[in-house]
Amino acid sequence: MIRRPVLISLFVMLLWAFGPARARAEDVDLALILVTDVSRSIDDAEYALEKSGYTTALNNDKVIQAIRGGPLGRIAVAYVEFAGNFEVRTVLDWTVISDAASARAFTDRLAEAPRSYWGRTSISAGIDHAMLMFAETGMQATRRVIDVCGDGTNNSGREIADARDDAVKAGVVINGLAVINDHPVSWTFAHVQPPGGLPNYYRENVIGGPGSFVLEIHDFAAFGDAMTRKLVNEIAGMPPRTRFAAGP
Repeated sequence: MIRRPVLISLFVMLLWAFGPARARAEDVDLALILVTDVSRSIDDAEYALEKSGYTTALNNDKVIQAIRGGPLGRIAVAYVEFAGNFEVRTVLDWTVISDAASARAFTDRLAEAPRSYWGRTSISAGIDHAMLMFAETGMQATRRVIDVCGDGTNNSGREIADARDDAVKAGVVINGLAVINDHPVSWTFAHVQPPGGLPNYYRENVIGGPGSFVLEIHDFAAFGDAMTRKLVNEIAGMPPRTRFAAGP
């Protein structure tokens, strides 16, 4: 009998290889999926800072300049929220961003979207969901990147390294933003502060592909600045420095 995680892996790879052969609606320099942790270890105030951080980053002049500086001058972005294994939702589907107006339209829709879940943490389910989205898009992208943001380890669904390996084999790069909880409650300690630290956990289990990297922040207030640097470097295909702190 074939185990369910193996079936998921085979399905993702087959759909990627033999997905819909539709006409390409628009070519882009980068197809980027923002895969965001909304599990129960992230409270509503922290979730609000995540959302405002994405808005700050996507509307930053440096990000817009990086987009316009590409060979085609446009990228495709989607936003996904995940918690447990069966708690993954495409909040905003593929949207082409090419200038300040299209970036603002995307973030206005993001700001209005309600929180999806409060469950456990299945980074693997978020990555698998993103891979299905890549297989179904009608756009041709020079590069494909999954941008995972979270504050804890994978504790639901299939093994995270298996999901990561399947994505990398398909030519997708996975980068990470590890949000460090320096004052966890007792029942979340092992989840948010694994042995060796969360950034190291992301390096060993989550990220992958050429030039992949992890950014580290210790305060959700630093989310916007970190995401701005992250997006600029993802659009340009260059790894940034990896640690951010709130404030000047």
